[in-house]
Amino acid sequence: MGWLDFKNKKWFSRIANIYVLVTSIFLVWMLFFDTNSLLIHWELKKEIDKLEDQIEFLETEIEKDKKIIQKLSSKKELEKFAREEYYLKKKNEEIFLIEYEDSTKTTTHE
Repeated sequence: MGWLDFKNKKWFSRIANIYVLVTSIFLVWMLFFDTNSLLIHWELKKEIDKLEDQIEFLETEIEKDKKIIQKLSSKKELEKFAREEYYLKKKNEEIFLIEYEDSTKTTTHE
């Protein structure tokens, strides 16, 4: 099979058409090598999905914080929060922390 036989094949004449060649080169360029290639679009889509998940998480955190702020608007609740979280106390007051045996880390040496 020589070059002429190969050149006269039906599929070769269709592939060797200038329009098919230019279109193929253009598609390969746009899919892989261009700055707006399909691969870059996939990476950007993943990044967008990740950021949307982060936005959703942060919005739920904002709602939680708004509820806490609403709750801490009263003086009594604010005092309770300060005592429980930061162990604050009033003047001339003593605080006793009670730890149960199962809540402390103990090591047994046998």
